[in-house]
Amino acid sequence: MTASPLPADWIGRQVVLDVAAPYVYIGTLAGEQAHYLVLDEADAHDLRDSSTTRDQYLIESVRHGIGINRRRVLVHLPQVVGISLFEDIIP
Repeated sequence: MTASPLPADWIGRQVVLDVAAPYVYIGTLAGEQAHYLVLDEADAHDLRDSSTTRDQYLIESVRHGIGINRRRVLVHLPQVVGISLFEDIIP
């Protein structure tokens, strides 16, 4: 088993997961389970449901708060193309 590529100090912090599918996930990073990243108190947003871009949606989330719609979500690791801290979004 390989070591986790996640910085240990990111556990318990709000992160953004960019995935290959037209979704973006924002939530509190709870850790990893098998082949999944686990987010608590998360916003799972389907970008096809609005006319905003991924970046516009994230900026609006910074300005107005995270629209939590899931208590917990597991995101399949092979779909994740990027992870960043929510606090690092530049509005």
